[in-house]
Amino acid sequence: MGITNLRVKIANPLKPNVFESVYFMVDSGAVYSVVDAEILKKLGIKPMSEKEFSLANGDLITRKMGGALYSYGEEKGHAPVIFGEKGDSNLLGAVTLESMGLILDPIRRQLLSLPMVLGGLKNK
Repeated sequence: MGITNLRVKIANPLKPNVFESVYFMVDSGAVYSVVDAEILKKLGIKPMSEKEFSLANGDLITRKMGGALYSYGEEKGHAPVIFGEKGDSNLLGAVTLESMGLILDPIRRQLLSLPMVLGGLKNK
């Protein structure tokens, strides 16, 4: 696992030109991204579901989930977002990174281009 911090733009997929620049902790061991619910509300992003999550200490919590558009430099991607509550950190997870074609190098603590591979396709 590796951890680093960076700013990523987040937007409502229905209004991609209206965005917030959010300071994230990037953790290669995290699956989903967490953003403060007030930021998501300001952008008009609405929850679509509610899920239960396990914390590192074994506690279970419930959080709302929706979808957001993320961009870092020239890279963009659509991925799930967890509505962060009081005490939650803004966290950028692996699904979001992969949606933008990026991966975290945990040694150098840098984002790298993710090799894009499609499986099961045959050329005719």
